[in-house]
Amino acid sequence: MRKLGPVSVGTAPLAAMAVRTTVFALFVMAWGPSDPTALVWAAYDDVRLIAFQGTTSAAAQRDAVRGIPLERLGAADRDKVESVLANVSLFRRMPVRRIECEPELCLFLVRHPDVVVNIWELMRVSELQMEQIGARRFRITEADGTVADAEVLYSSRDTHLVYADGVYHGPLFGRAIRGRGVLVLKTGYSRDSEGRAHVTCCLDSFVSIEPIAVELATKTIQPILGRTADNNFVQTMGFVASLSRTIGVNSRGVQRMAGRLEHVSPQVRRQFASLAAYLGQRATAGDVPLREEVAERPVDGIQR
Repeated sequence: MRKLGPVSVGTAPLAAMAVRTTVFALFVMAWGPSDPTALVWAAYDDVRLIAFQGTTSAAAQRDAVRGIPLERLGAADRDKVESVLANVSLFRRMPVRRIECEPELCLFLVRHPDVVVNIWELMRVSELQMEQIGARRFRITEADGTVADAEVLYSSRDTHLVYADGVYHGPLFGRAIRGRGVLVLKTGYSRDSEGRAHVTCCLDSFVSIEPIAVELATKTIQPILGRTADNNFVQTMGFVASLSRTIGVNSRGVQRMAGRLEHVSPQVRRQFASLAAYLGQRATAGDVPLREEVAERPVDGIQR
């Protein structure tokens, strides 16, 4: 994998500003740098096309709403989600993608996105920062002062629900703009005839922003935002597939990298290193018992 220099949002200023306009976009950036060329090294051959492009259709939005596990949420969390659904400014379903990836790794990265962001920091492909601030909460920051807090409200093997709330600071609106978002990630798992693991992902996003910004966002920015978010999602899926493949052939290297993730808690670093060791051993020796330190501990509000 070739080394990339630091990525500046100035290389795609309009797209970068569009991505940072909403809280949803902030969280998507946590899964893909704001410069859509930043991950050109991602293994596109590892990403299988299921849906050719993202969509904002009413039918997709209705289907996405039906997939939200509101009945599994507490009253306070349900109110957060419903407040966004009642005032949706932007909706988008990302292109559905299928990658070759071990399910344990996919689940770990979904539940610990700060690991992905910290890896990108080490590789100098993103200026985004992310830190875990609670059992289910993450804070996303950018150099311009834009800040968003993301909270995992529900996570099972196949459904992951995130609520985000943040403020955009930048030249686009001339003032700080607050936004809220709900993300629903659906994951499916399969193995082919040769035993290779595959993960299929579908990401739906609901965004609610202040009325003063709605017209500009929906009429001017939405097309750019949609393309950038789609691109980020596809490229990030390629990155996850590449990481899974790398663990299979160079598990020790990934374990050493885990020890350098300074913006991740020591416990998560250890879990990531143990998971890499386990998956590496399984890739060479077949099925091996899942050690206790590899498995994630239950977290309040998270379904195993």
